[in-house]
Amino acid sequence: MNRSEETIDVLILGAGPAGTATAIQCAQAGLNVTIVEREQFPRDRPGETLHPGIEPLLQQLGVAETLTSDLLRHTGIYVQWNQSQFIPYGKDDAGVWRGFQIWRADFDAALLNHAQDLGVRVLQPCHAKAILLNNNRVTGVETSQGALHSTFVVDATGSQHWLARQLKLLITHYTPRLIARYGYAIGECSQQTPTIAADHQGWTWTAQVRPRLYQWTRLSFQQQVDKHWIPPKFAQLQPMRTNSADVTWRIVEHLAGKGYFLVGDAAAVLDPAASHGVLKAIMSGMMAGHAIAQIINHTQPEQTAIQAYNHWLHTWFHHDIQKLKQLYTTLPTPPQWL
Repeated sequence: MNRSEETIDVLILGAGPAGTATAIQCAQAGLNVTIVEREQFPRDRPGETLHPGIEPLLQQLGVAETLTSDLLRHTGIYVQWNQSQFIPYGKDDAGVWRGFQIWRADFDAALLNHAQDLGVRVLQPCHAKAILLNNNRVTGVETSQGALHSTFVVDATGSQHWLARQLKLLITHYTPRLIARYGYAIGECSQQTPTIAADHQGWTWTAQVRPRLYQWTRLSFQQQVDKHWIPPKFAQLQPMRTNSADVTWRIVEHLAGKGYFLVGDAAAVLDPAASHGVLKAIMSGMMAGHAIAQIINHTQPEQTAIQAYNHWLHTWFHHDIQKLKQLYTTLPTPPQWL
């Protein structure tokens, strides 16, 4: 059958953690999956500090052994807010919980490679051009490699909300525009534990990602961060590349509908102080994949699965908003928009 005529079970836009988690979950359920990714890898993305809660999810996806060997591990983070304190992740009968410091390019590659091992087809580089509709149902995507028809389309393209804009879905904003700048520096530094430190203008996150390689993220509520800025504690290090990300708090109101699901940042965005962006990307991808498999395999009505997914992600998002607001009210100078 010609590719343009084939109907794919699940067409996923984006090969980041949310997209590949969706693909793996769907492939494990026996579905026919294609990923469309416009960029070549590797690429820079913030989010190398992973909460230990992600480990059982990586085990379910089948990539835990590949990803968690020979990594820098830590038992918690330092928080310098109104006071300086070390906050441990916790422990259970198995011992102390430890988070991961993982190079994001390795993380993305491991997930994508595992998806391909499960039979997921990857078109890269290939970009989405327009959505395909039939009777108000999403039925595929026109891409740079032709039309791809599918039972479901999953948008995992990130904070640009490609599918939401194509469908003119309502996106609700909860803050003024927030831009986080992040970058890397190389050299020797005494810091070993991830740290978030507040000041009168915002906060700075610093962490060691690899031996002699450090990552930082800066969010200022008062003014845009200069592209040449670097944390003072890293002044003796050699700066590498920097970038910025729009982290305005926002959510697409209809996160799933007839023929589509939104996952990761394509669904909702909070700033990195929420501390579990990658975890949420993985979980939303797995939840969407599970819902799609139920629908296609006729074990749950489509509308029931859509409503459950919408409710779950909205509830999590609004819970995180309340936690972030509580956190920011304790800043030396809380943002006025609170």
